[in-house]
Amino acid sequence: MLKTTQQSLLVFIGVFFLIFGADQAIKYAILEGFRYESLMIDIVLVFNKGVAFSLLSFLEGGLKYLQILLILGLFIFLMRQKELFKNHAIEFGMVFGAGVSNVLDRFVHGGVVDYVYYHYGFDFAIFNFADVMIDVGVGVLLLRQFFFKQKQNKIKA
Repeated sequence: MLKTTQQSLLVFIGVFFLIFGADQAIKYAILEGFRYESLMIDIVLVFNKGVAFSLLSFLEGGLKYLQILLILGLFIFLMRQKELFKNHAIEFGMVFGAGVSNVLDRFVHGGVVDYVYYHYGFDFAIFNFADVMIDVGVGVLLLRQFFFKQKQNKIKA
């Protein structure tokens, strides 16, 4: 756990820009024509107009504004929950960096740049690095918040 909110904010900003930059760099390569095909995974270019599994694609242009409101609302909430933010600055940096990167795609490209197509044994939704970072960030946050917190409480008792 980081000791101060300032330290947490610096870590958050660093992770945010690391994830955001990596995601945008990968998407740039995809937009410039990088492709790959194999028996298990293909790298293809798809512009996703919805969210996960193309849900809410009917909202079209309005979706990006809804996502901005959600991101801003969550950020304001976190700034008020200082202990939660201090304990999970890395995870929140991952989620916000990835989320903002995907929203930027909506403004610049009209949809999220997705490219990883897993098709070994079954077809899976096409996704990107940012999607994975959101999943990992939320997963680690949940594990640390619930599983490890319960373990610490048992040790204290």
